[in-house]
Amino acid sequence: MSLRRMLPLILIVLGATLGFILLRDRIGFDVLRDNRLALLAYRDAHPVLAPALFVLAYALFVAFSLPGAIWFTLAGGFLFGVFPGVIYNVAAATLGALAIFLAVRTGLGAGLKARIDASDGTVRRLIDGIHANEVPVLLSMRLIPVVPFFIANLIPGFLGIATPRFLWTTALGIVPGGLVYTWVGAGLGAVFERGAAPDLGIIFEPYVLGPILGLAALSLLPVVLKGWRR
Repeated sequence: MSLRRMLPLILIVLGATLGFILLRDRIGFDVLRDNRLALLAYRDAHPVLAPALFVLAYALFVAFSLPGAIWFTLAGGFLFGVFPGVIYNVAAATLGALAIFLAVRTGLGAGLKARIDASDGTVRRLIDGIHANEVPVLLSMRLIPVVPFFIANLIPGFLGIATPRFLWTTALGIVPGGLVYTWVGAGLGAVFERGAAPDLGIIFEPYVLGPILGLAALSLLPVVLKGWRR
């Protein structure tokens, strides 16, 4: 395994370690609340540069898998509203996920795929089943809130999923959750005025979680029908 192939993955690991050390106390509700006026002023003064820098910062945060990315989603709603805030949030998260995916696939995917191809038994049947139903599986991983975003980026890289397929299923699959939290972020102004904190557990409320799980079940319907026909 060449160092050149492993270099992107090494850089992400180093960046994640450095970012965790330097930024672990600099991202959160208090930071957003205390700097809200400065952020709004910068947004108003730089209507083009502000969204570009926001998307870049959010994408890097996701690429390095740093904790607290949800605060970027809330900030996107707070600064830019539900629309175009959700577009910026989805674009940034997708770009960050793509960076992890490509780093893993380049550094580890080829070797792991060769081992899988040479294997047999249960693991091979499981992997073949995933490849036979790539789109439903990828969409369901994004739609089900209990699957960590970081894990949903790693698995496709390990399995050698095609980049275009990973890209569009990621972008589409994170829209429902991204829209919910962007909406929460758009209401942060009123939350700041009350001196309260946002309800980050809203995505687990039945009226929110139910439709998202329904979409996840719908995405898996082709797998169920295929198994039933067999």
